[in-house]
Amino acid sequence: MTRPKWQEHGNEPDYRFSLANERTFLAWIRTALAILAGGVLLDQFAGHVEPKSLLAGVALALSMLGAVIAGLAYSRWKRNEIAMREAGPLPASGGIPLLSVVLVCVALVLSLGLLLKFQ
Repeated sequence: MTRPKWQEHGNEPDYRFSLANERTFLAWIRTALAILAGGVLLDQFAGHVEPKSLLAGVALALSMLGAVIAGLAYSRWKRNEIAMREAGPLPASGGIPLLSVVLVCVALVLSLGLLLKFQ
């Protein structure tokens, strides 16, 4: 397999840093898969939750968040690799605040739905 052009620039980073960057990428992918599984779980197994539109909206939001997080994982991995090759600072990530905000919103919506169910 040929290497992308961006991997031919700069100096080859220490393999330990590249492997650590790869482990971080895989952790983000696991997180994306767990969030996607949560969306599928809500859609398939929480049929008793009312209103149905709330459930469908939360399941869709989780599924979309899983897709976005998977895309951000690759972007973050690539930007970190480039920064290490060029001996520059590691770039900031927008994925962490995004993940936090969306999951807080999902938790609040589900909590509100459960509170309304019990009244």
